[in-house]
Amino acid sequence: MNLTHLIFLAAILVGILIITHWAAKTNTTPQQFYIVSGNLTATQNGLAIAGDFISAASFLGITGSIAFYGFDGFLYAVGFLVSYLLLLFFIAEPIRRLGTYTLGDVIAARFPERPIRLMVSLNTITICVLYMVPQLMAAGLFIQLLLGLDYQISVLVIGLLITVYVMFGGMITTSWVQIIKTVLLMTGTFLLCLLVLARFRWDPGALLARAAAESPYAEGFFRAGNLLTHPLETFSLLLTLILGTAGLPHILIRFYTVRDQRAVRQSVVIASWIIGTFYLMTLILGLGAVALVGRDRLATADPEGNLAAPLLAHTLGGDFVMAFLSAAAFATILAVMTGLVIAATSSFAHDIYNHLLHRGKAGRRQQLKVARGTAAVTGASAIFLSLLMEPKNVTFLVSLAFMMAGSTQFPLLLLTLYWRKFTAFGAVAGMIAGLLASLWLVLPGGTKLENPGILAIPLGFAAAVIGTWLTRRPEEERRFDRILLQVHAGMEPRKGGNQEWKS
Repeated sequence: MNLTHLIFLAAILVGILIITHWAAKTNTTPQQFYIVSGNLTATQNGLAIAGDFISAASFLGITGSIAFYGFDGFLYAVGFLVSYLLLLFFIAEPIRRLGTYTLGDVIAARFPERPIRLMVSLNTITICVLYMVPQLMAAGLFIQLLLGLDYQISVLVIGLLITVYVMFGGMITTSWVQIIKTVLLMTGTFLLCLLVLARFRWDPGALLARAAAESPYAEGFFRAGNLLTHPLETFSLLLTLILGTAGLPHILIRFYTVRDQRAVRQSVVIASWIIGTFYLMTLILGLGAVALVGRDRLATADPEGNLAAPLLAHTLGGDFVMAFLSAAAFATILAVMTGLVIAATSSFAHDIYNHLLHRGKAGRRQQLKVARGTAAVTGASAIFLSLLMEPKNVTFLVSLAFMMAGSTQFPLLLLTLYWRKFTAFGAVAGMIAGLLASLWLVLPGGTKLENPGILAIPLGFAAAVIGTWLTRRPEEERRFDRILLQVHAGMEPRKGGNQEWKS
C-alpha cells in the first residue's frame, strides 16, 4: 500500500463527508434536496456541469486512446465536446423553462398522460444504473491498483460512501463534489501538461515527432484508421457520443440548479470552455504518454490504455504527482456517480412517488424519506451488480447507456420541444423502439458493428415520427401552441387568460 496515495484519497473522502454533514442540515425540503433550491451561481454550476460531464472514461480512457491510436483516439474528445454545443443551442434553456426537477416534468408539460411520465422515469433510472455499474467497477479497480485492497472490499466501501453522500447531502453534496473534482482535475492536468512540454523544451513539434517515433503506426499515427477502420464506424461512434451524451439524465438535471434561464446560458458557456480546454490538454497527455512512457510499457500495465495518465504522472513527477493525479481521477469517478444517483433518486421520488402515486400532493417529509430510501436502493443495486459482474467485460454497459440515451431520451426531448405535430403515441413508440433497438444491437450477437448507434438512434426517431403520423390529434397540437412561447421565449400565460403573457 502506497502511503502517499492513501493520504490523498483519504483526504478526498473525508472532505466529502464533511460537506455531506453540512449539507444534511440544510436539506429540509424536496426542492433543496433535488436542485439546491436553484441557488447555485452560474460559475458554480458551470464548474459542476463540467465535473458531471467529464467522466473517468473522458480522462483516463481518452488519454489512453490518444496514446495508443493517435488521431482516432481524439475523436472521442470531439464527440463529447460537440454534444455539449448541441445542449447549449437546442436543449438547455427550453428544458429549464418547462421543467422543475426532472426530465419527466418537461415531457409532462406537453404530454400529461401518466403512462408517459412513468416510462420516462423508468428509462431515466435504467440509464443511470447501467452507467453507474462500470463507474463503480472502475472505482473498485482503481482503489485495488493504488492501495492493494481487495476488489470486493473496494467496491463495497466506495458504493456505500457514494450512497451516504447522496442520501444525506442530496444535490448540495453532489454539486460540491463535482466542483471540487473539476478544480482538482483541471489543476492536475494543467500541471502535467506543463511538465510534458518542459521535457521537450516547449517545442510541440518535438513532442509530435517523438510520439510518432514511439508509436507502431509511425507517421500514420496522425491519420485516421488506426482504431476505426471504416468511415461508417467513425460516423456511428460520433453519432452515439454526440446524441447519447446530450440525452444523459445526470447532465440534464444540472440545468435546474440555477435561478433563471440567463444563469443556465452562462453556466453552459462556462462549462463548454472548461470542457474544451480539458480535452485539448488530454491531447498533450496522450502524446506525452506514448512519447515518454512508451507504447510497450503502457500496454503491459493495461491493454486498454486506461493507466496512461497515471503512468505519465509517475514518470514525470514520481509518487507525489501520480498520487495527486490519481486523486483527481478518483474524484472524477465519485463526481459522476453522485450525479447518476441523484438523477435516479429524483426521478423515482418526484415522478413516480409524488406525481404518479400521490398525484403531486405528497408531503415534504415523506418525499425526502422516499428520496433517501431510493438513493439507498440505487446504491445497493449498483454495488450488487458490480460485485456480480466482476469477472465479465462490462464495456457493453457503457455502450448500452449511451445508446439508450441517444435513441430514447434525446429524440423524445427534441421532438417534444420543436415539433408541433408530435403526439403522445409517437413519444411512446419512439421510446419503446429505441429501447428495444439498443438492447438488440448492443448485446452480443446483435450486430457486427462495433458502434451500432447508426442503427439504433435513427430507429428511435423513425418510430416516433411514424407513430405521430398514424395518430395526429389537433388537441395535442393546440397543447404545443399553449407552451410555445414558454419553451422558446421564456414567457408564461398570466392567470385568468390564455391570451396575455408575462416574461
